[in-house]
Amino acid sequence: MNCPAATTLRLRLASVAEVRELPAWREGMQHLAKDHRYHEIVADTLGFDCRAVVFEDTAGAVIAIQPCFLVEQDLVIASPRPIRAMAASIRRLFSSFLRPKILMVGCAAGEGHLTAPAGSIEPTQDALKKFARESGAKLIVWKDVPAGYRESLRALKQAPANCAHVASMPATRLPLEFTSFDDYLARRLSHAMRKNLRRKFKATAAAAPSLTMTVTNDLGEEVDEALGLYEQVFARSRMQFEHLNKPFLQQLAARMSDRVRFFLWRQEGRLVAFSLCFVHKGVIYDEYLGLDYRVALDLHLYFITFRDVLTWAIEQKLAAYHSTPLNYEPKLRLGFDLHPLDLYFAFPWAGLNRLARPFMGLASPTGAEPVLAQFANARDMETNGRGRTFQPASSPN
Repeated sequence: MNCPAATTLRLRLASVAEVRELPAWREGMQHLAKDHRYHEIVADTLGFDCRAVVFEDTAGAVIAIQPCFLVEQDLVIASPRPIRAMAASIRRLFSSFLRPKILMVGCAAGEGHLTAPAGSIEPTQDALKKFARESGAKLIVWKDVPAGYRESLRALKQAPANCAHVASMPATRLPLEFTSFDDYLARRLSHAMRKNLRRKFKATAAAAPSLTMTVTNDLGEEVDEALGLYEQVFARSRMQFEHLNKPFLQQLAARMSDRVRFFLWRQEGRLVAFSLCFVHKGVIYDEYLGLDYRVALDLHLYFITFRDVLTWAIEQKLAAYHSTPLNYEPKLRLGFDLHPLDLYFAFPWAGLNRLARPFMGLASPTGAEPVLAQFANARDMETNGRGRTFQPASSPN
């Protein structure tokens, strides 16, 4: 991207409504699976206070736009149970304890990608501090940034930004170098895991009545039924952030039908499983899952849905399967690699930031998931420069 020197840029904070018609808003995210349309849908439907940092040259022309949002976030959501219990007790008297308002850079429902101009990181962070103080935010966080951006964001770790840099909960990724699902089983999994899966699939196939799967880009009249299955999975998740709703699913179908895919599994006509995916540039992004827990465990629906989505992706000759964070134990056994994501964060007040900086590096949520250390590329999560890092799923501008 050709842009003026960082010192000549002017930065301002705007709402998504103010920027959605600007070419820089569309062009800055067109290479991503979750492009400008997705950010607009999130802003319109999920209740987040979505904003944008607008970069202008000295003539007032908009040259780039970086998405961000304001949110009240539970800082102990990924902590061990004793810490969460302690926080819950204190919140009976002080409801906002360790639940501050935060200015986050990135996407409220997904990874955070860099769309700011090259060389503008320091002035961007300076502007974010000002925006945070004005809006009452107590912390600035660059949220879930793929590790491939580490070189571009190096300035965040240096003075005067002084951001802490820690590993976030990683996504997972599987290269689709297979000719079939059976080929995947043979080449990627252990003998014990292959045997385990085949036993599960055989048991499900023997169950009466059988399952059927369809793929669509519009849920139509089944949107309520699919949402109900998602709600069952959401209710069981300890780490909750975005919470999908009916307008979100409907808007995805209406505005992103070229990329969204809904996988639906039925038994005797009743919907028992649902998966929301995106397909873009040879990659399938498996984002959200819904299961009917009246039958999910008996029918091994988690593994059935994975098998069927993976089979579909191989048949479409896609190059990679990308899955969101969490559920690491089965993903380890299914042969996934980690796709590291990073957090950069700092307080908007220089004095407090200097005081807290020695302790902020201990805030990585990955400590709640010891199974991560068992992945073959676990060192890629390291933020001290020793591990190899992935490139972003789609290269930034």
